[in-house]
Amino acid sequence: MRIRYSLLAAVCILFPILTAHAQLPVAGDGGPGPVKAQHLTAELVSASSTIAPGGTVQAGLVLTLDPHWHVYWINAGDSGEPPKITWTLPAGVTASPMQFPVPSRLPLGPLMDFGYENVAAFPVQLTAAKSVKPGNIHLDAKISWLVCREVCIPGKAHLGLNLTVAQDAASVPPTGVLGEALNLIPRPPPADVKFTVIGGKSDFVVTMINGHRETSAEFYPFDEDQILNAAPQTVESLPNGVRLRVKRAEDLAKLPAELHGLVKLSATKAYDVTAPVTPGEVAPAVGSKSPNSSSGITIVTAIGLAFLGGIILNLMPCVFPVLFLKGLALVQSSGEERSRLRSHGLVYTLGILVSFWIIVAVLLGLRAGGAQAGWGFQLQSPVFIAVLALGLFFFALSLAGQFELGLSLTSVGGELAQKQGFAGSFFTGVLATIVATPCTAPLMGAAIGFALAQPAGITFAVFTALGLGLATPYLLLSFQPAWTRILPRPGRWMETLKQLTAVPLFATVIWLAWLFGRLYGPSGSLDHMSFLLGGFLLVAIAGWMLARWPARWASAIAAVVLGALALATSLYSPKDTTLVWQPYTQQTLDQARAGGHPVFIDFTAAWCLSCQVNERLVLRSADVQRQLADHKLTLLKADWTQYDPEITKELASLNRSGVPTYVIYPTSQAAPADVLPELLTKDVVLTAIDRDAR
Repeated sequence: MRIRYSLLAAVCILFPILTAHAQLPVAGDGGPGPVKAQHLTAELVSASSTIAPGGTVQAGLVLTLDPHWHVYWINAGDSGEPPKITWTLPAGVTASPMQFPVPSRLPLGPLMDFGYENVAAFPVQLTAAKSVKPGNIHLDAKISWLVCREVCIPGKAHLGLNLTVAQDAASVPPTGVLGEALNLIPRPPPADVKFTVIGGKSDFVVTMINGHRETSAEFYPFDEDQILNAAPQTVESLPNGVRLRVKRAEDLAKLPAELHGLVKLSATKAYDVTAPVTPGEVAPAVGSKSPNSSSGITIVTAIGLAFLGGIILNLMPCVFPVLFLKGLALVQSSGEERSRLRSHGLVYTLGILVSFWIIVAVLLGLRAGGAQAGWGFQLQSPVFIAVLALGLFFFALSLAGQFELGLSLTSVGGELAQKQGFAGSFFTGVLATIVATPCTAPLMGAAIGFALAQPAGITFAVFTALGLGLATPYLLLSFQPAWTRILPRPGRWMETLKQLTAVPLFATVIWLAWLFGRLYGPSGSLDHMSFLLGGFLLVAIAGWMLARWPARWASAIAAVVLGALALATSLYSPKDTTLVWQPYTQQTLDQARAGGHPVFIDFTAAWCLSCQVNERLVLRSADVQRQLADHKLTLLKADWTQYDPEITKELASLNRSGVPTYVIYPTSQAAPADVLPELLTKDVVLTAIDRDAR
């Protein structure tokens, strides 16, 4: 069964309280790019910067991927989604559907994806009507994709293209990756090339006759759920062509009337084929081969790999602090009866297993509903990361000695740890599972991939083995009291050790804060990390109140309120109603001025505090935004966060050597640049706009 991707659905089922704020970060501000997102760089390119009225220009989306990461073809295979683009175009300008070059088969455990690695370019043809007037135009595009390796991460970008409509614009053939992609677009077969398809009980046999021997071939279906994507495709070379045997999908009860797919003969040669399906059987030929076959994985192997992967998972940085704390609690209780120690180990194991069973139930529910979610999918949610980071920070403050919280997860609830000692072990197992899911220990990838493609019983068995592996170290320790005797006796040293234990938790919080910022992309990472740091401050105040007035309802309630406020602060994301600022280049400035447009340039930097104050209090104000839009100023942002010689040169031409600097180039090209004061006010900016944009 095909598994589709739905991050928000997964969070909604598993963490319903978090869904209100979950959203995907958007890279880019509407400019052409390139923009950096998680594991890829996205860019819109065009063969020419000009287009004639009634003419066309070849453009395209280019995705440059990190090593071993991939995006998808129009039919993604067993999992995934292809990139999508939604245009907002000027009147008279149209864009063709995005084209997909020849893909490759990308095996992942027992699954098979169809897609692209390294660099993927998707051509789009832009057409301008004869009625389009000469001048500068901006094409706006919203891009979405799914980039995958062992896990899948959705992404979005806001990109654009700046073109000039000119009567004398010449047609320019595309070059580079865009030109290569156009050459790889599948074409219909020539008239002298014939295809036939025989559909049997378990196979489709595709035969191509083109007059000469072919030694390799692959079939990619445009329609889903027709073939078994991961099954080996057997190639039989013929004197005048090639025959390809493709496994029929197990759930395909009735033969389709026709088969529509891509027959790939080499890395640069493929045909887009639609052929009627004739019922029948074709005996396999002697000497046929399966060039794309891969070794399978059995149920027993998957369970074994999952169990070993779970054991190794205990050594991962995100899990080890929790396991260490549980071991520390075991040292404190080493004087208890053997049966009670074993009971704690069993309850801890039960907490892990119940958590894994909930996760696998969610995944199976998503699979049944046509969704796809990967291991650790909650780490793609900024809300979940904020909750986890704030919780671990609060826990680490307790371990460091700011206030007394206890060693179990349930001691946050006060009396629960005292009245129900086993509850602490159970919920520590739950915590271990929650912090374990972001990690993928060695041996886990193939087992999880296999499990998610199998019937429900096998999936539960594999995930149960994974949970048992995670629980095994502590479980064995609780069943062997002799092993606890070799541990140091409880004493004053444990308080020091407890405080030292806060160090890896604080380190984990730092990593989560970094990851939190990364989810918002390069443009928003610093702002959102700042909000999260503000949340940490509120959590620290809550901890101080618990230490100042311990065991009091008032301080507990105040701490809960501060915790909620900390989460709200961390997730604060002001709606960006500002106009789109294009990155400054001399070419963009010259084009705007040549078109008779007034230009506002904001010379700024991330480290410039005055720049940030001016931007938030003045440039983003409703009055200034409305005035900029009404007078149709071209807005350019010269980001000097990192040294840029072109920006430095432009500053020097304005007799300025630093930022902030604000300049308006009036509508008239003969008028000099209007340089505004470093400290802006609304009146200063509004007056300058009215003066220079007439």
